[in-house]
Amino acid sequence: MVAVTVYVGSRAWDKEPHNGGAPARFKRSVSLNRFPRVMGMRSGYDPEEVDALIGRIEATLGRGSHALEPVTADEVRTATFRAKRGGYHETAVDFALEAFVVALETQAKRPVRLALAEPTGDLLREEWFESQAARVERVAFRPGRMGGGYNEDEVDAFLDRIVATLRGTTDFPVTAKEVREATFSTVLFRSGYLIADVDSFLSSIADVLEQRRG
Repeated sequence: MVAVTVYVGSRAWDKEPHNGGAPARFKRSVSLNRFPRVMGMRSGYDPEEVDALIGRIEATLGRGSHALEPVTADEVRTATFRAKRGGYHETAVDFALEAFVVALETQAKRPVRLALAEPTGDLLREEWFESQAARVERVAFRPGRMGGGYNEDEVDAFLDRIVATLRGTTDFPVTAKEVREATFSTVLFRSGYLIADVDSFLSSIADVLEQRRG
C-alpha cells in the first residue's frame, strides 16, 4: 500500500448556544465523504466498499456498531477494492488503512481487562469519579506513526466532555455508548495522537462511565 493522506470518520464538534453558564454542548457532524475523491475522469477506490470495511474496523476497535462482523489486521492489510470513476483517492485510503492495521494489531496483543473496582458509599463514589476525571486530564498519548494519527483538537474536545461528565458539571453528559462509537478524523504530516493509544484509553473510560450511570 502507498501511504499518503487523511480523513477517516471525519467529524467536527460545534458549540451550541447555552444558558445560565452551563457548559457548551458539542454536537457531531459527520462528513458524507470519509476520504478525498479523485479528480476529473480518473477512477479511485469504490467508496461503498471502502466505507463498509472502515465500518467493520471501527466496530472491531469498539468504536462503532457491534452488529458488524469483526475484521482482522491481516484482512485489512490484504483488502482490495473495485475501481470506480470519481471514487476515493487510493493513497488517502491506503494511508488510513495502514494506521488501522497498527491499531488492530495492538488491540489483539492487549490482555483482557478486568472490571474496574469501585468504592461503595456516596462520598467514596464521588472521590473515585474525581480521580477518574483527573486521570483523563493527565492522559498523554504518543504521537501517531508516519506523521499521522487522530486529530488532536477533536480528541481533546471529546476528553473535555468526558471530564465534565465524570464531575457532574455538564447538562449534556457523554454516555459510554457515545465513547465507544466516537470517531475522529485522521491527519497527515502534522501532529496527531497514536490511534491505538486513544482507542485503548477511551475503551477503559467507557467502562468508568457505565458505573457513573449507575
